[in-house]
Amino acid sequence: MTEVMLVAIDGPAGSGKSSVARQAADRLGFGILDTGAAYRTLAWSALHTNTDLENEQAVLELMDAWSYQTTLQGEQRIGVVLPHADGERTHDVTTEIREPAISGQVSRVSKHPQVRERLNEMFRDIVATSGLPGVVIEGRDITTVVAPNAPVRILMTASPEVRATRRAGELPGATHEQVLADITARDAKDALVVDFLHPAPGVTLVDTSDLDFEQSIQAVIDIVEAVRASEQDPR
Repeated sequence: MTEVMLVAIDGPAGSGKSSVARQAADRLGFGILDTGAAYRTLAWSALHTNTDLENEQAVLELMDAWSYQTTLQGEQRIGVVLPHADGERTHDVTTEIREPAISGQVSRVSKHPQVRERLNEMFRDIVATSGLPGVVIEGRDITTVVAPNAPVRILMTASPEVRATRRAGELPGATHEQVLADITARDAKDALVVDFLHPAPGVTLVDTSDLDFEQSIQAVIDIVEAVRASEQDPR
């Protein structure tokens, strides 16, 4: 089986990693794995099965019974299979997991170490069995925990001001000042567990503060192509 080329992308909210990763994957002919969607789906599943999100063991038992489904190419659909009294049911949660009510619960899922470990194993299995020439995997802790040995590892960042401007444009009714305050607070919280300012050894920093969308996509593609070229001609 041909080994999948893995492109790991980390970055804070508003850095552009999700939209850039998706476009770069499409142009490279790779799949795209949004790890955040899995955490959102797990939070959705817990809420719809009355699982205590504060109880790590309860969440792990839910994971024993659920089945996560995602498409890596084309129209991105997210599904989950949950047990019911009359048998298993498949739910398309593509839209629902993006709702604010779910977003506010994700941190309650992601804080559990064993839950993160199990999801990370799931991500690695999804990539390994994808049958694709490459997969771009984006989210948090991707370059250091989920895929520390990926041939391409990128930390995508941007200044808080630039990220606030981008996020404010995506949130109707939100002012730049409100979003900047939220991002600054989130950065301070993230800094306790992850470093979004300094790339780990072997990780390439891509600062999109002064790059437009197309330039950001091209920066990722250029890094991937450079690694491809070096693998074909190791001299």
